[in-house]
Amino acid sequence: MRIREDNRNMFLLVTVTLCCVAVAATLALFEPVFGQGPERRIADSRPVDASAHAPVRVVGAPFIPNTNPRQR
Repeated sequence: MRIREDNRNMFLLVTVTLCCVAVAATLALFEPVFGQGPERRIADSRPVDASAHAPVRVVGAPFIPNTNPRQR
């Protein structure tokens, strides 16, 4: 069976795609064996003090948006 010259690029693309799919499927089947399960995270049950903000230092002039693009 000879592949015509017009179809060689498509045949190469299909072959590479099928090989990549086979490798990905094989790795997906063995993923639980190779990797460890993620640790369960439990949220901290302590209440959060929302009023305690860290001080912020502002450097330079305050930001004023340019509402007129022609004016600089």
